[in-house]
Amino acid sequence: MAAHIRRRLRKGATTTAVAAAAVAALAASQAPAVTLADGAAGGGDPKAAGEDTASTEDDDAATGNSPYYTDLPPLVTPNKPGASSNLPVTGSAEAGIPASILAAYKQAEQTVRTTDPTCRLPWQLLAAIGKVESGQARGGRVDANGTASPPILGPALNGQGFALIKDTDGGAYDSDAVHDRAVGPMQFIPSTWASWGQDANGDGRKDPNNIYDAALAAGRYLCANDRDLAIAADLDKAVLSYNRSNEYLRTVRSWFSYYQRGTHEIPDGTGTLPTTPSTPSPNPGPSTGPGAGPSATPSPKPSPDKPGGKPGPGSSKPGDGSTSPTPKPPKPPTAKPTPAETFGSLENAGTGPLRATAGQAFDERVAVLARNALGAPLGKVPVTFTVTGNTGTLFAGGKKTVTVRTGANGTATAPELRAGEKAGEFTVTAVAGTGRPRTLTYAATVTARQADDLARTGEKTLVAAPGEKFADAVTVKATYKDAAAAGVAVTATMVKDPLGLFDNDKGPYFKDAAGKPVRTLTTLTTDAEGVLRLPEIFADETEGTFKLRLTTEGGASVVIELTIRAPEETAPEETAPEETAPEEAAPEGTAPEEAAPKETGTPEA
Repeated sequence: MAAHIRRRLRKGATTTAVAAAAVAALAASQAPAVTLADGAAGGGDPKAAGEDTASTEDDDAATGNSPYYTDLPPLVTPNKPGASSNLPVTGSAEAGIPASILAAYKQAEQTVRTTDPTCRLPWQLLAAIGKVESGQARGGRVDANGTASPPILGPALNGQGFALIKDTDGGAYDSDAVHDRAVGPMQFIPSTWASWGQDANGDGRKDPNNIYDAALAAGRYLCANDRDLAIAADLDKAVLSYNRSNEYLRTVRSWFSYYQRGTHEIPDGTGTLPTTPSTPSPNPGPSTGPGAGPSATPSPKPSPDKPGGKPGPGSSKPGDGSTSPTPKPPKPPTAKPTPAETFGSLENAGTGPLRATAGQAFDERVAVLARNALGAPLGKVPVTFTVTGNTGTLFAGGKKTVTVRTGANGTATAPELRAGEKAGEFTVTAVAGTGRPRTLTYAATVTARQADDLARTGEKTLVAAPGEKFADAVTVKATYKDAAAAGVAVTATMVKDPLGLFDNDKGPYFKDAAGKPVRTLTTLTTDAEGVLRLPEIFADETEGTFKLRLTTEGGASVVIELTIRAPEETAPEETAPEETAPEEAAPEGTAPEEAAPKETGTPEA
């Protein structure tokens, strides 16, 4: 361990010469670019990269600006640009990443993608920082749980060539009760780990020497302040927040580009350890950078209140009556939110399927969970819920947009939703955060009003003569759970069978707006009492018994018989023959009168 620390602490001209030569060789060989705004995840404004970036970042360095390895990637890339990063277990150990270390980086990427998808953290960035900080946990020397064995400790930050950071953890993490040291594969100083530490392997401990815990903590730290690491400026700010050194940024960028071009898994404990340590340098400012000389520190001006001090221009002199301008009080420093106060992600808080019948209230209410940068619930976060769609659905009170703050448990629940009268789909969107807001979208559905029973209200037989109209109207009533079902859509169809599997093209029919025969109607709706009176029904010339099937949303149905037949003919009454009056009987003893002979018209001779 002592030899390892000595290797990291070597300083001098040799280090500078080696690093400069390596950078020049990389540029000449077209190896992974050292340009700060390059890289697949750095496609942003190149002006944002470099020294000005370093001076505008407000985060404290995660490592306390402790030393790091300055070795640059090999001149030969592991694969051509754009190749798959899931290469087989083969190739040089320099390009490979130990199995447990690689798994931890990829797990951290997936976890952050779930809790903070807009950060777009690439695991290759974690690999680059892990390479520069600890040589991938000293070549993957970790136990089965991913914990470095022995622990990885940086030098004491005692102000002698490094930052001066007095002990903040009582030696709990770094075994040093006097000064802090950077700890673990990702080299967190104890004070930073106290705010950002994670338990990624589920063992109940936040251990900076565990690669899974450390990788996730590094990922969340890099994503702080609403950074989008697919933007070059944000990526550079994130790296500089880890260690405030432009040389550090260039080195990490080089390894980042190298790993993006391809890498592979190697067994734990077989990785190579870098040999070139950094030379501590002051924090970068506006005047620092490549080729910039050391900035001069202005000498303090003598104060007139101190012995020997000379009054400056405009200062008062005894007896001359002049006054010096009143100095303005310095502005108080703006308090930075801690990770526990910084909004990190927005998640679904268990909202179930959003479905309701037209005009009814939704059983489910939209709920979200806000987390801070450490992944813990965060209260007092304003969340705006908005209904989008044309179903007429609104929040209680008739509003399409409402804002609710999260409670102490990090959750915010939108008011009750009431479905409109139009069936269809719509969305509810929850938005929280400023600068780079987090958004969740929920799909919802309004179904048509339903009935579970449909019955005819009359019992009279429905009969019509061929070519005539049915004299009696068809009336039905829809109910849902024994209550009148108002506004229920009803479909009426002339069918050949009770199940309605076959439509009928003969017999009874309705008329459309143009007066043409139709045998299906789909625009029928029950009234406020759940009652529906069908339009007039007509009969064609086909006699017989036919069926009318009515169905509703919810499965209620009824089949009604319609009969077409000609009216029965009535037989005419028979006329009785006229009776002839009988002749009067002749008196008894009198011979009947002989008929007189007909005249022939011939005279007697």
